[in-house]
Amino acid sequence: MVNISNEASLIRYFCTAGYGMDQFVINEVTRKLAAHDIEQLQGKVLFSSSVHIKQVKQLKSVERLFLLMKRDSPLKLPAHANPGKVASVLRSTLIGDLQQWTSAEMTWRRLQGVVADKEKEREGEDQRNVEEEEVCGEEIGSDFQIMKKRRKLDCGDEYVITGDDFTAEKHDQDTTPPQANQYSSVPLSFRISCKCSGSLSRHLSILEVSKVLGVILSEKLGWKVDLRNPQIEITVYLRDDHCLLGIPLTRLPLANRCYIKTTGLRSTVAWAMADLAQIQSGFLVLDPMCGVGTILIEAAQEHKLACFLGLDVDDRQLHKASENVAFAKLGDRMHLLKASSTNMPLPSESVDVVVCDLPFGRKFGTKTDMAASLPLILAEMERVLRVAGSLVLLLSPQLSCILKKILTQPQTGTQESANQQGAQDVTSIPTQRNEPSMGLMTKPRPPLSSLKHQTTLRLSLGTIDGLLHKYIKTHV
Repeated sequence: MVNISNEASLIRYFCTAGYGMDQFVINEVTRKLAAHDIEQLQGKVLFSSSVHIKQVKQLKSVERLFLLMKRDSPLKLPAHANPGKVASVLRSTLIGDLQQWTSAEMTWRRLQGVVADKEKEREGEDQRNVEEEEVCGEEIGSDFQIMKKRRKLDCGDEYVITGDDFTAEKHDQDTTPPQANQYSSVPLSFRISCKCSGSLSRHLSILEVSKVLGVILSEKLGWKVDLRNPQIEITVYLRDDHCLLGIPLTRLPLANRCYIKTTGLRSTVAWAMADLAQIQSGFLVLDPMCGVGTILIEAAQEHKLACFLGLDVDDRQLHKASENVAFAKLGDRMHLLKASSTNMPLPSESVDVVVCDLPFGRKFGTKTDMAASLPLILAEMERVLRVAGSLVLLLSPQLSCILKKILTQPQTGTQESANQQGAQDVTSIPTQRNEPSMGLMTKPRPPLSSLKHQTTLRLSLGTIDGLLHKYIKTHV
């Protein structure tokens, strides 16, 4: 249920999202916040809502949340412009009407009364998690050059102002005294974070952008620079197609979950997998390779009346998952079991949803030949899934190609090839990382003909990409 804020004021926000997550963000803000005037930009979603800020902060699909200060057309820099002309363009585009800034300050101060929380207590640990899972990175594999170029365009360069930036000479136009702050007798302390990408990054000095903006805010509004612990941070995004200015509404990204002790899969992607599965009250949700339990925990936070089961063969992973379950206080709705994903101790057609992030990549990969094990794993998932149940898988591009071949190969010969592959799996490789022999099933596997494809999405996992697949089981 959407609760409208007592202030009954419409606030304009924008948030950042990982590659491929935009539609999840749009669906979530529409459903949870009754948002409107939604605008989608590359890696960002703008929206307006009147709901309480505490509800806005509960968004699960976004990385960072901002109060929108200014949305403008891209900068138009004249060819071969001198520094003075560039500064003039920056002032007119980024600053504009100072009333817009004072109005944003008033909104920010009002929101601060309810935005403040216990983030500082976990800032150190969460910041390390952020560094381990940077949204922008370099990809390994066949798509390396494409993905590296795309992320460079998305992220661009960043510059944060320093105190030395304000030693620059004052501009002739900026000699008027600072305006009195009508909202507080104490001037705001601030710093500026500027991110520039595209062709602008080749022709525009990030230092100059931050300097021009910082000098004017100091002179016109009386704000004070504080690089260590500012009250407010002004974030500037400059791209070839738009110009955005905003104020972060939390110290840490919303993607840093306070209810997860040990991180695994990126929380926003784990949430997206659970959302795609369309879990309902009373469902039994299974993750046959649960790792530290991130997907199940995200799903359990969202669906209070469903039950969850996680399987894994790695004792260390199960121990971390158990700690996470206890930390999130989900012990009554989530159970963990040591078992193989190729021979699950579950009756046929006993679960409503199967969600699974099959390990891949340098960080999450295993010693197992996952490509060879995939037919067996899929057959077991299909067996335990009830008719009309959902199967949601996160795979590498390479494993996705193998998955497509498995599910689309002709009916004749499918069983034989699956059996031959299964025999090879049993005799030559373990099924998951550090997995001992657990009595793998050796009986013939039926062809995977009951899984009907619903959708495939490409998502950024940080340093690599993954493909998110959804299937529905149509018959026994």
